[in-house]
Amino acid sequence: MITKCLNCNSDVQNNFCSVCGQKASTHRYSLQHFFVHDLVHGVFHFDKGFFYTLKELFIRPGHSIREYIEGKRINHFNYFSFALIILVLSHYLKGFSSIETNELYNNVDRISGYQKVAKDYYKILAFTGIPLLSLASYFIFKRSKQNYTEHLIMNVYRMSVGSIILTIFYIITIFYNNMEVLDILFDTIGFIDIAYSAWFFYQYFSVFSYKKRGLIIRSIVTSIVVVLINNGLMRYIVNEIGKQFFK
Repeated sequence: MITKCLNCNSDVQNNFCSVCGQKASTHRYSLQHFFVHDLVHGVFHFDKGFFYTLKELFIRPGHSIREYIEGKRINHFNYFSFALIILVLSHYLKGFSSIETNELYNNVDRISGYQKVAKDYYKILAFTGIPLLSLASYFIFKRSKQNYTEHLIMNVYRMSVGSIILTIFYIITIFYNNMEVLDILFDTIGFIDIAYSAWFFYQYFSVFSYKKRGLIIRSIVTSIVVVLINNGLMRYIVNEIGKQFFK
């Protein structure tokens, strides 16, 4: 039986495409595959394509990740592997920073508990908000008929870019420690995150049946919700847990 390769659209007769090498059995994402295959594979294996994925996330983020989810996966780096590398790099570089994170907050009590948890569980914390963020984007863009797992994958990639931007900030603090300037730069990151997220969502859902004006509004609203959940609700919950149960 001849099928079409979802990556390059060539005819496929066997288990792999003879043109690009992608598996013929590319599937739609589901929660079962998410936990049974991709979670394990993403943690314990590192595929090729890291710099290709990095480039795409800054040039055409929404389009490239939509194509990845639809089947063009041969060139991309696995989403769990990609996010973990960025998180580890960010955490490592943060250790060389000339400032403490609490110096960037006017109210230190807002992050005192959070820092206690983040000290040992920073990798887990980075993913805690994604299920809720994905639920929000799922309902806001429900008409696109992307399932919840596809929203999870999408938001893992989107979250990774936020971590990259924060990593750049940590690199700057290694060589520069003027707190007035760093305070402004740190606050600016929040606006950059909203702008990038809006661009990401706009591109991703641009091929679905949304009018341009409505799509722009949905993208901006989703981006603001993402920041409120991640930097507001989730940080508050973790902060309270840290103050109550971590010493």
